Amino acid sequence: MRNRTYSELRRYETFEDRYDYLRLGGMVGATTFGFDRFMGQAFYRSSEWRSTRDLVIMRDNACDLGVPGHEIYSEILVHHINPMSIEDVLGREDWILNPEYLITTSHNTHNAIHYGDRSLLPTPYVARAPGDTKLW
Repeated sequence: MRNRTYSELRRYETFEDRYDYLRLGGMVGATTFGFDRFMGQAFYRSSEWRSTRDLVIMRDNACDLGVPGHEIYSEILVHHINPMSIEDVLGREDWILNPEYLITTSHNTHNAIHYGDRSLLPTPYVARAPGDTKLW
């Protein structure tokens, strides 16, 4: 698998292009850590992760995929641009806490990245205007 970075991701200006860059195309129901999932959860509860997570959210201005105009108003996830394995957690690999390999996402965008389903992506806000009689 290709090693993706935040610096490279920033070269893509549109939300759709960034999604295409990050899309993994996995399958629904495929486990990340299998029976060792508890180890991944322990990592995500660590103070190091929480501190890094906060830094990434601030860097991305709490915007989905770091794209202005795609603010996240619900649960914010910080996604590892490159899939992380249990070996990475156990080996305390430096890259798993490096903001260069992390991006802010919404829950739906995160699922779309993993499962390759564009229908999960958020739809753009459409402003209502006087005389607009079409309901969404």
